[in-house]
Amino acid sequence: QVQLVESGGGLVQPGGSLRLSCEGSGFTFSYVAMSWYRQAPGKQRTRVATIATSGGSTSYADSAKGRFTISRDNAKNTVYLQMNSLKPEDTAVYYCNAHPPWPDYWGQGTQVTVSS
Repeated sequence: QVQLVESGGGLVQPGGSLRLSCEGSGFTFSYVAMSWYRQAPGKQRTRVATIATSGGSTSYADSAKGRFTISRDNAKNTVYLQMNSLKPEDTAVYYCNAHPPWPDYWGQGTQVTVSS
């Protein structure tokens, strides 16, 4: 059974940093491209960043470029999102999933709140 468990969210001041983690299980993690997505209140879920199976290729939404870094550790079945220079508009629930996403396997997400 596929499981995706996100962690690392919290309350941070503008300009601060957070590192999100997502551990996958129930599938061969190293075979799957992974993405981070986010959903702000009242808005649709959108893709933030994507990483290829080996980690050699990454891509970012315009809103994340230059501030966020996606990485993965296939030995730990974990994908990370390092978020720097956080802004209030980054406030959202952050999810990881395959790329493209598996619609039936969204995790609970992790809340990120950027506020002073």
